[in-house]
Amino acid sequence: MSKLRIGIIGCGGIANQKHFPALSQFKDTCEMVAFCDVVLERAQKAAQEFGSKDAKVYEDYNELLKDESIDIVHVLTPNVMHSPITVAAFEAGKHVMCEKPMAHNTEAAEKMMDAWKKSGKKFTIAYQNRFREEVQALHQSCEKEELGDIYFAKAHAVRRRAVPTWGVFPDKSQQGGGPLIDIGTHALDITLWMMNNYKPVSVSGSVFHKLGHLPEATEGNLFGTWDPETFEVEDSAFGYIKMENGATIFLESSWALNVLNAKEAATTLCGTKGGAEIISGMGFKDKELVYNNTHNGMLVEQRKSPVGNIAYFEGGANSPEALEAKQWLEAVREDKEPLVKPEEAFIVTKILDAIYQSAETGKEIVFDK
Repeated sequence: MSKLRIGIIGCGGIANQKHFPALSQFKDTCEMVAFCDVVLERAQKAAQEFGSKDAKVYEDYNELLKDESIDIVHVLTPNVMHSPITVAAFEAGKHVMCEKPMAHNTEAAEKMMDAWKKSGKKFTIAYQNRFREEVQALHQSCEKEELGDIYFAKAHAVRRRAVPTWGVFPDKSQQGGGPLIDIGTHALDITLWMMNNYKPVSVSGSVFHKLGHLPEATEGNLFGTWDPETFEVEDSAFGYIKMENGATIFLESSWALNVLNAKEAATTLCGTKGGAEIISGMGFKDKELVYNNTHNGMLVEQRKSPVGNIAYFEGGANSPEALEAKQWLEAVREDKEPLVKPEEAFIVTKILDAIYQSAETGKEIVFDK
């Protein structure tokens, strides 16, 4: 087969940190032939560093989508633009990988789902944390039902002080929200995937705007001080999710919270046969997988500690982002289902949106069956 031709829409931080280096490892099977960004210089720079010899650059994504030779589009823009660009890409006959979250609210995500179903093309959302070694290992355990019936879980996405100070992260009009939609989405995706449970019936949420506007709270921030005057999103958010089978999930998310035990992209699972925890985040040197159960009448723990640090984008052929790209390209080339299914990512967005709605109205959000 000829190489898959990829068009990139959005050439900012996530593109340069994750997607460009990952796709560059598969030059035998794909090439980046078009780059689009509202800042033309960013698209030009990306084309020079990562593009094919004849790579084109655009400021308007609609112009990029007119190129019939492009097979795949990667949507790597701020959250609010995920839906219109993805819908347009499907209407143009492209396969689509969209950065997480699927969309900034349920209505926008529904438009993406409708366009995908009409298109007959492949669709996935970029949840690269599923490809981490310990996440894969725990998922295998869950598939084998080694934990039994998982009836309670916690999805952890908590930072003590790591508010992103670049791009549009604090801009609600472009992102739709703060840590809940940014990092909470990863923790919830991992947790739902482990439980293989995508039937929520109700959600209660609390959203806080406590530290984002405090100048003194910016001290010690990993990425430098942020501007409290322009900080528009929440600094922490929490959700209580009840599933159709009675299982419950507690989701915690923050960019800034006065807590020592800062877990991120992590999950705690409690089942009838045993429990398990993925421990990762800025407060931990290594990612860890811990099983807990009983053995010969005693409570025991079993630990697996992969080598490496906690960086999201680690580089190399076996990094989560490279494995994600490899699996996605194979799904398109071999007409296989991607690991991250659109239906699953849609439920993540639906729950996150319900947490925001619940916090705003002060009421539990109950879903129609």
